[in-house]
Amino acid sequence: MWIIELLDEIQTRAALPELIALLRDAVDDGASVGFLPPLDEQLARAYWAEVVRAVENQSRILLVARADLQIVGTVQLDLCTRQNGLHRAEVMKLLVHTVHRRQGIGEALMRALEREAIRAQRTTLILDTRVGDPSEALYAKLGYVRAGIIPECARSANGALDASAIYYRLLKDQ
Repeated sequence: MWIIELLDEIQTRAALPELIALLRDAVDDGASVGFLPPLDEQLARAYWAEVVRAVENQSRILLVARADLQIVGTVQLDLCTRQNGLHRAEVMKLLVHTVHRRQGIGEALMRALEREAIRAQRTTLILDTRVGDPSEALYAKLGYVRAGIIPECARSANGALDASAIYYRLLKDQ
């Protein structure tokens, strides 16, 4: 079984080796999360350093899933800080380690993230994902609505330009 945990900046710093390994596992397995395989450890470290700063300035919420005390999944909520967008946030980097996929961890992380969004008074969530990825079925199951598709949006490891689907979910009725 697993537990979902909200990390502060100190806990995020302490978890950096596991978070780096998780990101590298996802990218090296073909996940379209902003990086191409093989993911260099320094690039992954620099990315997570940005996340630490965002968590520290309270513009990012970071959740992790732990199984046997090891981080096996994560998701982030980037809180819009512009005056006209204080009601919205972007779901980012839903990652589940390849060994732990298809066990409900991604769904549990997303449901916990939605609870955190409501606590942060965010009622409009947006996200994007590569068209055809398994995550699309998860987002649809959770009530996210596909707003559209952007063709040739993200480059894959094989050099192809893949379409990205944009989704949203309104949490007002939660």
